[in-house]
Amino acid sequence: MKSLLKKFLLMVDVFGFFERDPFGNLVFTKRVLIASLGFLTWSRYMWTNKTRISGTEHLEKLPQNGVLFLSNHQTYFADVICLYHIFCSVKWGFRNWIGLPVYLLAPRARMYYVAASETMKDSGLIPKIFAQAGALTVNRSWRAKGQDVHREVDKSAGDKVGKGLSDGWVISFPQGTTSPYAPVRKGTAFLIKEHHPIVVPVVINGFRRAFDKKGLLLKKRGSILSVTFKEPIEFDPSLSVEEITARIEAFLEQDYPEGKEWFSRVKGR
Repeated sequence: MKSLLKKFLLMVDVFGFFERDPFGNLVFTKRVLIASLGFLTWSRYMWTNKTRISGTEHLEKLPQNGVLFLSNHQTYFADVICLYHIFCSVKWGFRNWIGLPVYLLAPRARMYYVAASETMKDSGLIPKIFAQAGALTVNRSWRAKGQDVHREVDKSAGDKVGKGLSDGWVISFPQGTTSPYAPVRKGTAFLIKEHHPIVVPVVINGFRRAFDKKGLLLKKRGSILSVTFKEPIEFDPSLSVEEITARIEAFLEQDYPEGKEWFSRVKGR
């Protein structure tokens, strides 16, 4: 009797009042958080600045789960929030458009993003609230609080991403830093080989110019923010970690020799 009641409630539960994600969070609470954050930030992307989107036609036929979005990274939070806006818009059937935030009336809830644990803990109240809207927090083994470190790899990261993929769409920034032309971390390739997701490359630009490093404060009004979704990819399982890593760098347009040389000079200072 209880199982029948549970199935009935899930069937009629359009907004997710009773449903939980794999991490135990109420889907309805996530919808409220995503909608609230969306309404608070929408003007930053369409009034204060202008967002130009291309390639969302590649998202329209994607499955509801098992999709990994890999993007270059320019701010801690503005990038992710913009992608959330776009994903909600696509759910409503809009293409390359977030011009009117009606899509936030019933936003996509099964979205997750990979974030450094220290970023979510040390960046103030708003990031801590945003963390409840789908953050998959991991401890970076190579960097902490702006300093290079060497510590044990966070083995729970793969499990968290796997759970997120089993439930919905996951956003990851494989360079693990907002610095341009930083190398793609090999951990992303290991995740792809382990979980076999559909991979969608995303190239963003303009966020570093428009926002501060955290992506919470405006730096330059009237900036053009661009978000380009490329065709989905399913990597051949026989590819090596090094081959997958090299292809990701190319798809994200982070493999320019001049850019890599610049990054090496900056890191060497």
